[in-house]
Amino acid sequence: MKKTQFTKLLSFAFCIVLIAAMALLAGCNDNTITSAGVSSDVTESPKAQKNFTFVVVDTEGKETSFEITTEKATVGEALLDEGLISGDNAQYGLYVKTVNGLTLDYDTDGKYWAFYVNGEYGMTGVDATEIVEGATYSFKAE
Repeated sequence: MKKTQFTKLLSFAFCIVLIAAMALLAGCNDNTITSAGVSSDVTESPKAQKNFTFVVVDTEGKETSFEITTEKATVGEALLDEGLISGDNAQYGLYVKTVNGLTLDYDTDGKYWAFYVNGEYGMTGVDATEIVEGATYSFKAE
């Protein structure tokens, strides 16, 4: 009987400590809550603008270059946002089929869009490649 009472007392004490910790964490929040219960902290820091060059080399070898300025984190996000690429979500990420309005499908025409970073074949997919300021990203028809 004493063991059960001790266990209940210990559980109660633990709950009190947990509630106090949660109240302390809530009190450490940087947002200011008004009497209406709405956060009045709207001074969210702006996302950093990043610039990079995007080059498209089509099936005839013609190059088209774009200067991209974005707040997105990855090259894929930025190019999708600009409407320069589209494709299908596949097992390993975004399978780009259309670049700058030109669609290539390996299954039908034996050609595909190869992704390059600063002239080197990309080691990650376009949707997993973090933007590096001033870098050059390319899609080449191959």
